[in-house]
Amino acid sequence: MKFHRVLAIPVLVAAVATLGLTACGSDEESADVVRIGTTESDPQWDVFESKAKEQGITLKITRYSDYSQPNTALAQKQIDVNLFQHLQFLGQFNVANNEDLTPIGATQIVPLGLYSKKHRTLADIPQGGEIAIPNDPTNQARALFVLQSAGLLKLSGDVRQPSPAEVDKGASKVKVTPVDAAQTALSLASVDGSIINNTFLQKSGIDPSSALYKDDPKSPGAEPYINTFVTRAADKNNATYLKLVQIWHDPEVQKAVSETSKGTSVEVTRAGPELEQILARVQQTIREKK
Repeated sequence: MKFHRVLAIPVLVAAVATLGLTACGSDEESADVVRIGTTESDPQWDVFESKAKEQGITLKITRYSDYSQPNTALAQKQIDVNLFQHLQFLGQFNVANNEDLTPIGATQIVPLGLYSKKHRTLADIPQGGEIAIPNDPTNQARALFVLQSAGLLKLSGDVRQPSPAEVDKGASKVKVTPVDAAQTALSLASVDGSIINNTFLQKSGIDPSSALYKDDPKSPGAEPYINTFVTRAADKNNATYLKLVQIWHDPEVQKAVSETSKGTSVEVTRAGPELEQILARVQQTIREKK
């Protein structure tokens, strides 16, 4: 009898352990796992990941070192969703690569601004002043629109995606110098002003409120610069992916977004079908420009 009682203990322990492992396995199997790619590592991602977990979604986050990677990874099915880009950037990728990556929900617009170390107001910028702008087509066109709206230059003709070639030099107060986006902040010491996007403002420690001028994120012209969740066209109605859009707009996530952007980001709640219409217009303009 002793022999049997001794054996009963490890058998019972093993049974409990097996039940425990089965329970853990069931929890993991019941959770939705989404592979999401981004170029960001801001604090709001920690809040977003935590909120997703509360809703039964486990995020497998891949952080890429540059903007050229997340769309390629999505197209190649290395990830399920990405969140890092606005519609103009997505349109450029789709047209250049004959892809149909699709926006499923909006997140925000971050105004694009003009900054200067030499001047305190737009009026202080001299005739013939030099303004550095990003040289990539996506941000370059937006930068030119910012300068036109600020009254510093004029674009010739009916231009929907301008380049420096469309600047009417005779009617413009400033000249533009395209540089790598990462150099716009570093150029401040040698130019009259720079158009700098939010990513490089943060990296350079520049206060967004110090901008001499910003574009209006609520204007129709800002629609191509709405940031979005993006997936493959075949997955645009995936309920779990759409749930991520809702979670992003949770008040706690939005609070973290506002803190990271120092209050400059503007929340946008447009749904996928409307974003697809904007993207279609963006892509048509890009094709016409080629």
